[in-house]
Amino acid sequence: MATEDARDGDLILSVRTTGQIRSDAVVRLRSEVGGTVTKVLVRPGQAVKAGQLLVQLDPYPFDLAVREAQASADEAEQRFLESYVPESLVTGRGLSPGQRQALLNRSGLAGARLRLERARFEQQRAAITSPVDGAVDAVDIAVGEKVTAGQLLLTAVDTRGLRIEAQVLEHDLPFVRAGGEARITSSGAPGRELRGRVDAVLPLVDSVTRAGRAIVRVTGDGVLRPGMYADVQLEATRLRNRRLVPARGVIERDGRPLVFVVRDGRAQWTYIVPGRSNGRDTEVLPDSTTGEIPVKPGEPVIVEGHLTLTHDAPVKVGVKTNRP
Repeated sequence: MATEDARDGDLILSVRTTGQIRSDAVVRLRSEVGGTVTKVLVRPGQAVKAGQLLVQLDPYPFDLAVREAQASADEAEQRFLESYVPESLVTGRGLSPGQRQALLNRSGLAGARLRLERARFEQQRAAITSPVDGAVDAVDIAVGEKVTAGQLLLTAVDTRGLRIEAQVLEHDLPFVRAGGEARITSSGAPGRELRGRVDAVLPLVDSVTRAGRAIVRVTGDGVLRPGMYADVQLEATRLRNRRLVPARGVIERDGRPLVFVVRDGRAQWTYIVPGRSNGRDTEVLPDSTTGEIPVKPGEPVIVEGHLTLTHDAPVKVGVKTNRP
């Protein structure tokens, strides 16, 4: 016999809907500088980390440009010092900001420093790294290829930060709120359930479908992928501190709802007054006569093999499951 424990907890009533899974970032990486590809370190489908080196352009031209710019800046600085020091010695006082700027312009030092800064910037851009934790979707270049600034190199997809645009019918919209819990399943990942959060309920309602959209955020587990469709249960109402039994444990006998509770190795036929249910949990209300709830927290409720059971039948609990 399989059982689940009765428990005290929040009963979450939900809105069921569907939506498409999307990535927070699908990044088409383009070269910021021109050069020759010397290394392609990833292939399509490969997992990558943020900051990981993906493509390397030949560094020599960029190193050479930095050294040339450094030499020009050193020469310009020397010219500036030669013009600045004698003037200071003659007058015995420092230069005004305007005089100093004029000497900088005449010596070419300001422009030389800018060219050095650009050369260093381009040197850094010769190494192309991943901006996200995720996977490579496509590689559009090969070793030895000459690329130009702006050319597409590869596409990286964030597979951890996922969002789902879930359609919500207009009569359900008032019950869905940002911050509510969401449970996500997909036919592309059978047997898996992920938990997310309602990030936002968008303001516009489609005039044809009469549906709005809720944005659900979820952390990917490597199985859910952008582009899949998912079934989503959105938290609509949370009834706090209720006595809950598994919904699949509730059956009827003689028109009255009951559950089988295992006590001292026997299946005890226990009538209940059910309240609301979300398909997973059912609320048990106090008995109208005694004012007590007949099922206690922690008591095992039979959820499989109980349809033909009789009261007080001996049972052996083989599988005990815990509800999330």
